[in-house]
Amino acid sequence: MPVLILLPPLSGIWLAGRSLDPYLEFPPRTRSVVHAPFAWLPFLLLGAAIVASLAPFVTCLFRARCKRMLRPVAAFPWWGTLALGWTVVAWFLAWTRLEWMHPLQPLTFTPLWLGYIVLVNALTFRRLGRCLLLDRPRYVLALFPLSAVFWWSFEYLNRFTQNWHYVGGGNLSGWEYLWQATLPFSTVLPAVLGTTELVGTYPQLIGGLDRFAVLSFGHRGRTGWALVGAAAGGLVAIGIWPNVFFPLLWMAPLMLITGLELLQGLPTIFREAERGDWRRLWSVALAALICGFFWELWNVRSLAHWEYAIPSVHAFKLFEMPALGYAGYFPFGLECWAVAHLVLGPIGRGGEGYRGSTETDLAQRNPTVAER
Repeated sequence: MPVLILLPPLSGIWLAGRSLDPYLEFPPRTRSVVHAPFAWLPFLLLGAAIVASLAPFVTCLFRARCKRMLRPVAAFPWWGTLALGWTVVAWFLAWTRLEWMHPLQPLTFTPLWLGYIVLVNALTFRRLGRCLLLDRPRYVLALFPLSAVFWWSFEYLNRFTQNWHYVGGGNLSGWEYLWQATLPFSTVLPAVLGTTELVGTYPQLIGGLDRFAVLSFGHRGRTGWALVGAAAGGLVAIGIWPNVFFPLLWMAPLMLITGLELLQGLPTIFREAERGDWRRLWSVALAALICGFFWELWNVRSLAHWEYAIPSVHAFKLFEMPALGYAGYFPFGLECWAVAHLVLGPIGRGGEGYRGSTETDLAQRNPTVAER
């Protein structure tokens, strides 16, 4: 799989007749992609595609009209209070420019997200009496190094589209850049999967999706080869035409993982959707969007931060992110789940996998569910 991530974009650069050197430098400094200016037609077309993709899910949630509320089964834990205080202090330090903080100012992002990770687990514990951090601590710890490798793969792919770049970190050596970037990268998967579990405790956010459309892969071998081929071709294309195929940066890894799992006869993250149950898929996609909001919020006034350059649709920003860019968090959430599922196994306890919760599920686990 690493070969299928690394080589296709480089092949695209070679086919386009450009030098490979700017795409292999470390740290990346060369800006070699000229991004297309904003244009209404691609903005409207992409926006329409996003709305069409999300409309069935939103419609299903609206029709379900879940009104039951899960009442807390436990007091908010003391360690959650500490995490809340830690996060508030880290947020304050990230957005201020205190003289004594100057040497550490570029490093505030990791403490912020460590606080967030513990806090969302505390909120889940309050609602369910359990959480991923307490139930499977070794699993959560394993997510950190996996997350670092996972996000570095996106940093590599971004070299060919250059949709984001980092500023404010100073002129770092290769070693300094490596460790200062790896620390915050390691928090991505724990944040998204912890938020996924919390989202699953709200019936209003997933109601009706356990009886949604049934997904069928047809012939799994042929579908697997088609997905792998499409992913590889898409990664070649972002090297040749980054202004056109940049959305595949977020789609190709998911297609690649799923295709390889189908070819090897392994279960995919779409296994439940093949029975019409989309709760977990929607939960993790929505969790990534929630994390995305906080990523962009905390990024906007931090000293070391990222800025975007999205071809053709760079408009109507919320923080640094153009409005349509938030749609990328939906497939990104699925990729977070896919890579964790592939490498570490199911999310939930005892290998059974985390389940999004219907009203019935919640009532069985928690007798204090309110009546309609």
